[in-house]
Amino acid sequence: MANLNRPSPLAPTLLLSMPQLDDPEFHQTVVLLCEHDSNGAFGFVLNRPTSTPASAVVRLDEPLSFDSGLQLWLGGPLEPYRGWVLTNKLTDDVDTLSICEGLHLSASPTLLRRLLESPLGESRVRFLTGHAGWAPGQLDDELSASAWLTAEIDVDLIFGTDAGLMWETGLRRLGADPALLQIGHGVH
Repeated sequence: MANLNRPSPLAPTLLLSMPQLDDPEFHQTVVLLCEHDSNGAFGFVLNRPTSTPASAVVRLDEPLSFDSGLQLWLGGPLEPYRGWVLTNKLTDDVDTLSICEGLHLSASPTLLRRLLESPLGESRVRFLTGHAGWAPGQLDDELSASAWLTAEIDVDLIFGTDAGLMWETGLRRLGADPALLQIGHGVH
């Protein structure tokens, strides 16, 4: 992840794509923006599930003793071979980055193994491959062009909303009607 030069007034936040964003990778996406500074921005698409179990793509030194059924999610087009765990529980025994209260990020193989081998129960967790990234000034330009709306991070929206409804739900929580959005008539 980027080395932050200064705290960002924007990150962490949620980004909701608008029709003005002319990139099919981000059509109707909700992105968790984790970092934003003069070097660029870094985040994860949150509403792109796959039908692939995480255990089918993860290669750990020792075979898994149990498969929890943890699902694989596409976190973005960059570094699709790299995995990340997004969870609501802070874990003291592995390296974890706190995004905000109730939302933590890790690339720890130890945590991943634990999640893959244990029943998920009430855990709120996502295994994401890849991430989203922006060059210096790129996200700022997209925001100026009304290509994204920003929203406060809502852990229930992230973990408690069906992926197919997350974008629409996020917009409605901001007071926008997704059916009325069209290119050139975005929400400001």
